[in-house]
Amino acid sequence: MACESLGTLDTNNTQTLIADLEALREHLRIDQWLLHGVSWGSTLALAYALEHPRRVTSLVLTAVTSGSREEIDWITEGVGMMFPEAWARFRAPAREGERVVEAYARLLRDSDPAVRANAASAWERWESTHVSLDPGWSPGPMFDDDRERQNFATLVTHYWANDCFLTGPDRVRDRIARLADVPGVLIHGRHDISGPAITPWSLHQAWPNSELIIVENEGHGGAQEMELTAEAISRFAEHPPLDSA
Repeated sequence: MACESLGTLDTNNTQTLIADLEALREHLRIDQWLLHGVSWGSTLALAYALEHPRRVTSLVLTAVTSGSREEIDWITEGVGMMFPEAWARFRAPAREGERVVEAYARLLRDSDPAVRANAASAWERWESTHVSLDPGWSPGPMFDDDRERQNFATLVTHYWANDCFLTGPDRVRDRIARLADVPGVLIHGRHDISGPAITPWSLHQAWPNSELIIVENEGHGGAQEMELTAEAISRFAEHPPLDSA
């Protein structure tokens, strides 16, 4: 687990994951494939497709994110306007002028195990707070296992503190038009307060070969979103794009 080998975080980045996916494709001798991802998985799918567009027949993305700083700052700071009491507690460890996500990335790499454990618990409480308006939300901790809780927080904050390693010329939103020849379906819940629909909408505006489906009564990856995801994948499997033949 990353939380138990913190030194490996310095080589854990989006570009390495893209290389791993490409190595897997070559190992399996797959010429082209359909990419599907949910939440962070949708960011990774987009990042891979932008690097290897000729290897992608289509994309089906659910609870869509693109890894931008705007999205990260919203989920860690902006959405605090909805939960000011919880956010005040959440941001308390941050230093003057320090982004909240950078504060937690720092704490989760602290040499003191107690500091790391407390930071992971605080991160989980905030995650549970900002998803609480999701129609499918149920109260309770996200993780029952302390190691899983800390590993999740460590990886999320590592990637988010670095803007998912998709900055400057690598920003997904700025490059999305390069997928003009690749069809895609973007499926997103209207009530996803943690990841507002502006993200898939903005991508769709610059990606004419995409279809945007907003599920009005769901949040982040609800049951109907997953049903629509399965339908979109089946549709592409039954009628693959002509360029993939």
